[in-house]
Amino acid sequence: MTPSFARPSFLSHPAFRPTMIALAIAQALCLPSAYAAAEPEAIAATDTSTLQEVVVSGSKTPAKPDHSKVTGFIDEKLLDTPFSVNAWGTKQLEDLQIRLTTDVVKYDASVNDAYNAVGYAEQFSIRGFPLDNEYSYRKDGFAIPDDGVIPLENKETIEILKGVSGFESGFATPGGIINYVTKRPTDSDLRSITTSISERGTLYGALDLGGMSSDKQFGYRINAAEERLRSYIVGANGHRQFVSGAFDWHLSSQALLQFDFDYQHRAQISAPGFQLTNGTDLPQRISADTMLNNQPWSKPVDTKDSDIGIRYEYKLNSAWTASVAVNKHEFKRNDYTAFPFGCSTGNLSSGYCANGDYDVYDYQSVGESKSSRGGQALLNGQFSTGTIHHQLALGLADSQRKDYFGAYVYDFVGTNNIFNPVVVGQSTNTTGPVMLQRTDKEWSAFVQDAIHFNEAWTLHTGLRRLHVERTQLGFTGYQHDYWVPNIAVVYKPAQNTSLYASFAQGVEHGTVAPFGTNNANQILDPARSKQVEVGIKTDVNKDLTLTAALFRIEKPLAYIDTNQDSNFNNYIQNGHARHTGLELTAQGRITPQLTLGTSITALDAIQQDTGDASQEGKRVLDVPRLKSTIYVDYAVAEIKGLDVNASWQYSGNKAYTPDNAVMIPGYQVYNAGARYVTRIGNTTTTLRFNVDNVLNKFYWRDATQQLGGYLFPGAPRLYKLSAQFDF
Repeated sequence: MTPSFARPSFLSHPAFRPTMIALAIAQALCLPSAYAAAEPEAIAATDTSTLQEVVVSGSKTPAKPDHSKVTGFIDEKLLDTPFSVNAWGTKQLEDLQIRLTTDVVKYDASVNDAYNAVGYAEQFSIRGFPLDNEYSYRKDGFAIPDDGVIPLENKETIEILKGVSGFESGFATPGGIINYVTKRPTDSDLRSITTSISERGTLYGALDLGGMSSDKQFGYRINAAEERLRSYIVGANGHRQFVSGAFDWHLSSQALLQFDFDYQHRAQISAPGFQLTNGTDLPQRISADTMLNNQPWSKPVDTKDSDIGIRYEYKLNSAWTASVAVNKHEFKRNDYTAFPFGCSTGNLSSGYCANGDYDVYDYQSVGESKSSRGGQALLNGQFSTGTIHHQLALGLADSQRKDYFGAYVYDFVGTNNIFNPVVVGQSTNTTGPVMLQRTDKEWSAFVQDAIHFNEAWTLHTGLRRLHVERTQLGFTGYQHDYWVPNIAVVYKPAQNTSLYASFAQGVEHGTVAPFGTNNANQILDPARSKQVEVGIKTDVNKDLTLTAALFRIEKPLAYIDTNQDSNFNNYIQNGHARHTGLELTAQGRITPQLTLGTSITALDAIQQDTGDASQEGKRVLDVPRLKSTIYVDYAVAEIKGLDVNASWQYSGNKAYTPDNAVMIPGYQVYNAGARYVTRIGNTTTTLRFNVDNVLNKFYWRDATQQLGGYLFPGAPRLYKLSAQFDF
């Protein structure tokens, strides 16, 4: 049955109506508990009825995460691992008022948008390689589909592992993976409420509750949020509700049982991108808030996500631990768009007419769903053979995903204009019956060993045996087996410095021929990738880390053949993409008052061995040769509790067409913000104010060839104001 898309009444009212979240907040206010300090400042209170002075006395909160769960199956400090990883903790996400992964990755120069449309699915590339929506996004290590917007309220850390990750994750594209680490119960009582307003009136409220039972055997973490979405793009409106829970049972001093769940409902009208005008030129006189999906019959893209995870860990002795974990994810979507594509009056199959005319198609796909499950059994331990010490992990993993959808509607319904929009008709057709269209099955066995020869030298080895099966309705599937190795050596000339060299291989599922090609929906064979990387990491002090990584990645190319031969307009796998790059980062606290985050990536990404003169040696699309970001946060000594921050983001130009004939100009964006921590009664209160794109600069942030090629403007100047109350 098609769900109703009538707008909830609270969306047309300036304030939220009473909801379950509001009731939960009221209950939290009534719970007797000590407030949990969520800021680095220690708060001194002498009067509970007036605003109190804030005394800065040092931080117990790390300026940066120093461990990661994304680098394999052995717990080590990031400094000691031979991987390039960037991670953001809760405090960083709060201070930057980050609600979307899109806002996180702006601070990592190795990450770019890749058909990242407002109101649809957040999609990215790392080191120039687009991520796989099905396998490159992980929740606590398990693959989850990224066909919507992944909620962040119940995420403790967001980790980006850059480069080939075949051993760590199994099937994934060679750019890397993004892992979301779930919040766990807190040792002391946590009662936190956050409210904010941003964009054109986006209203947001969130609740975070945590704590332990008096005997410390049972812990809980509850997160909930509700949001009225009013995007900077006029008409891209919607709403969102979210709730999650995480529970820990310490069954004994040796046994731990963990359970978590989350549910999100999000409905928002999506904002399509722009195409070239006259088929050759970048659109001019465009405003970043222009909406092309602006028909009276336009409906929100309606998505529902649910996730359940269970993990049992047993400590066999002081050296060995065994664990078993399972995860189940469900995704459902009803997809509607007044889709702009081409201009038939100007005989342009892809691109808009010079006067701004474009064809409108009524796109409908109702009842789409994806169901994925994963399981993993892991044995961790350590032992010595003579003077050589081993950290060992042995494991088994399996996963299965099923995709359900029907024949979609994609009907031409009229012509519109960018500058003078008109109403066009609507298709009377409906989508076909929903059925199982694609199934993926994967199982693997793996072993990882960190061999410490002495305090200076460590050899990291990993090997995964993969078996994969893919079937697709109407097409021939495949079954394959792979060995996926990873080997690296780490040398520590000093306790605070590591040098490493590594080699890794990976495998990704064959891509699917896109709409408009002769072999649309055909799946290609899996593609193997390989990477060599050398790097250095050094902890300048306990709060500041500097890193540098030099890498080269190669993988087979998949593209639409434009040669006038028997393969013309076929989606084929041929030639190689070769990406060579240098990454530099600095992250942490320079002084007790000054925090720095810097990321610079220089990347030479080219296509080779294609046999197509128009593409041979050309730059890979939508990837700048140089990108950088700098973020600083300064605690103002003269005003206790006040911090100010600023950031600068730079991107060089990017190729838009495969022959590089059309280039997207580079850009610079400046952001600024401030936060103030004080006490109101017994409540620690944090006020935050941020301005993104301070100079209100127009720029093209995303330029993809997907679905015929689209350009997405960056957001204009945006204001964000929030208040966080910790009881």
